[in-house]
This record gives sequence, C-alpha cells and structure tokens, in this order.
Amino acid sequence: MQSVKVESNKSEVRSKTSLSLYQTVWRWHFYAGIIFAPFLFILAITGSIYLFKPQIEQVLYKDYYNVKVQEHTVTASQQLAEVVKKYPDAQITKYRPGDSPSRSSEFGVSLKGESLTVFVDPYTGKVIGELKDDARIMDKIEEIHGELMSGTIGDRIVELAACWTIVLIVTGLFLWWPKKQQKVFGVIFPRLNQGKKILRRDLHAVPAFWLTAGMLFLVMTGLPWSGFWGSNFQAVATNSGLGYPPSIWSGSAPSSTIQTKDIAEVPWAAENLAVPVSKIQGLIPISLDDVVEIAKRERIHPGYTVYIPNQAEGVYTLSVFPAKAQDEATMHIDQYSGAVLADYRYDNYGVIGKIVAWGITLHKGTQFGFINQLVSLLICIGIIFVVMSGFYLWWKRKPQKAMGAPKAPSIKKMKVLLILMVGLGIIFPLVGLSLVVVWILDWVLIQRIPLVKKFLNA
Repeated sequence: MQSVKVESNKSEVRSKTSLSLYQTVWRWHFYAGIIFAPFLFILAITGSIYLFKPQIEQVLYKDYYNVKVQEHTVTASQQLAEVVKKYPDAQITKYRPGDSPSRSSEFGVSLKGESLTVFVDPYTGKVIGELKDDARIMDKIEEIHGELMSGTIGDRIVELAACWTIVLIVTGLFLWWPKKQQKVFGVIFPRLNQGKKILRRDLHAVPAFWLTAGMLFLVMTGLPWSGFWGSNFQAVATNSGLGYPPSIWSGSAPSSTIQTKDIAEVPWAAENLAVPVSKIQGLIPISLDDVVEIAKRERIHPGYTVYIPNQAEGVYTLSVFPAKAQDEATMHIDQYSGAVLADYRYDNYGVIGKIVAWGITLHKGTQFGFINQLVSLLICIGIIFVVMSGFYLWWKRKPQKAMGAPKAPSIKKMKVLLILMVGLGIIFPLVGLSLVVVWILDWVLIQRIPLVKKFLNA
C-alpha cells in the first residue's frame, strides 16, 4: 500500500514538473510572438515582393532597360564619353554592360551629393535616361526588409527579430509535439470537427510545423547579411580561412588596408578581401575598353560591374554576383598595367563562403529561377498566415484586462530551458542582451508594480 502511494506521489510530481515546463515554454513562445511576430510579418511581406525584383523592375523600367538590337555596338569608352558630355561635373563611379543583347548599359554617376544610374544604348552610345538610386522602388523594399529604413538601429531590430524567430520555432515545436497517442490529426493535419477552439489552435500550430524548415532556412541564410552577428560571423570565417584563402593573390600581397566592401558591392565571401594598390607607371591608366577585354578574356560572367578608381593608387574592381552562386567573381585590376592583381571566384571560397553564397542566392530566389521564387514565396505566405493565425488565437482567448500570458514558475527552476536560453544567448549575442534587459525589467519594474504584474500574469 505504501509503495503504491509513493509511486502515486512520484507520478504527481512528474506531472506537475511537466506542466510547469510546458507553461514556461508557452510563456516564452507567447511573449516572443507578441513582440517579434509583427517584424516577422513585415519581413515576410517585403521578402515576398523582393523575390520578384527582376520581373518587377523589368516592367517598371522597361523604357530604360530595353534597347533595339542592332548589328554593331559602340565601345564602352565611347559610351563613357557620352555620359561625361551630358554630366560634365559628375564623377563616374561604375560601369555595367548589359547582360543580354537587348539590355542597356548602366553608368553610376555621383553628382551634387546624389547617386544616379544613367542608362545608355550600347548600339548608338546615346543616353536613354537616368534614375536616382535612392528613388528606386525595389531598393526601398530592400531597405525596409534589411533595416526597416532606420539605419543601424533598424538593422539591429531586424537581426533581433530574426534571432528570436529561432526561439519561436524551438518553443513552438515543443508546444506542437504530440503529448498523447495522437496520430495525424492535430499533429500534421488540423482537426476540423472538434470545435472552434481546437481548430484555431491547429490552424496556427500545424501550418507552423510544415513551415519550420523553410522559416529556419530563411532566417539562417539572412543572418550573414546582418550588421552585428553577420559581421562577426564574417570576420571569424575570414580569419579562419573558411571564407577566402590568401592563395588567390596573383602577385605580392596587397599593402592597402581598405576592404573590398568599402569600394564596391561584391559577393559576401569577398567583402573582407583587402584591396591591392596599382603601381603608378607613367600615370596613363588603361581604358575602360581594356578592362572589358580583360573581363572577356578571363570569362567573367555577364552582368558584372566595373568600379572605376578615383585615386592614383586605386584599382579597377570587377564584381559579379549573378543568379547562381557558382558564377560569382571578384577581380582587382591594376589601372596602369592591366595586370590582374586578384581573381577571386566561387571555386576559391572556403567551405563557409560556399555555403553562404548558396544560402544567399537561395534566399533571394535566384539560384533555381522561377521554381526557387515560387517555393520562397509559399514560405513567405505561410509565415504571414502563421503570424495572423497566432494573433487571432491570442485575441480570442485574451482576458479583457490582461495580456493572457500563461502563468509559469521562474525560469530558474527550469534548468533545461535555462541552459537552452543561455546557449542561444551565446550563439546570438543580441538574444542574450535582450534576455538580460527582460530580466532587469522584470526585477526592477514588473515584480514591484502590482498592476503590471497582474496584467502580465508574472
């Protein structure tokens, strides 16, 4: 009899512990969703639009992009001369030849503090028109997606939201995990005939489960672009040789301390590549035509951009990061001798560099063309649905004068969860910092103000 009573007590303790853990996880999932799901919603909306940047810009700027194909083209230098004639007081910063016979050439122009893109017909050399870089719609979408149009602060918020999305995924999987002998309904298919309450829960949890891999992929492939985590991750990859190897240099090591990302828009793996310097030889630079010939000779993928040096020691930098990761290239050319000082291709990338390169092109929806765009769009639409269904689920069960957060014991009593949160805080420092801020707010304000404590069910 005594043995049965002891076993019953043990079972009761296990049940209470399990319930406490469930409520704790639910509470963290709840607040992570309330705070960061709106940002996830914005990222999904802007991301789904940006996926179709090529098609959208082709429609918006068709009068600038499209040219009539003719038998002969004029040289890059002749096109440059036409741009200089039209913008005599401007600095020409870059040149991008069309990546198809029917595509115009582009010149980057800096004029009176503004950056312009000037479009030129490569067959006639005539200027077609110009666009202000800060007025291009897809660039605005990208700015919202990457930093909420708020500079560094916005970048940190987006990064924090992305990192906390991982917390949402992990805690959501725990809450979704079947606790009883459920088969498929309520686990991989929603239950349609067990009442509205059950259906609301399933319409949030089940789609979220199906989207888990896609959401995690988009978060992890987006983080390398972030300003804090991404920069530190990039530095570690570079310093460990997993980003790019030093053997890519054709000549002596560069003496410049400038990084390639400071002078050109280049693939992720090449951003920390040090820029070499040109050896001044008679102060007669090679022409833009010579640079184009070098690009042809070295088989640089079409769609590359030539960044034009504006200093005596500067170099021509060729950069291309097209639809497929394996076609990426970064090249530095001596502006006097035409010597290729560095030629950095996908094959030169370290393991991390190659993984990130593929991650970026898949994230942008370009690696596998329209199929890639469609799959990513479905994930984005799914994220929007999960966010909205989660909000609706909370709104329907929310008390009138409270947040509706589940009551839970202190996380200090949940050792496994505490270790998990500390681990995430170490891997993603902004998550760790936010956890410290939450703990301070809880200790200083929430626990000391009865109305707030009651409202948050703390």
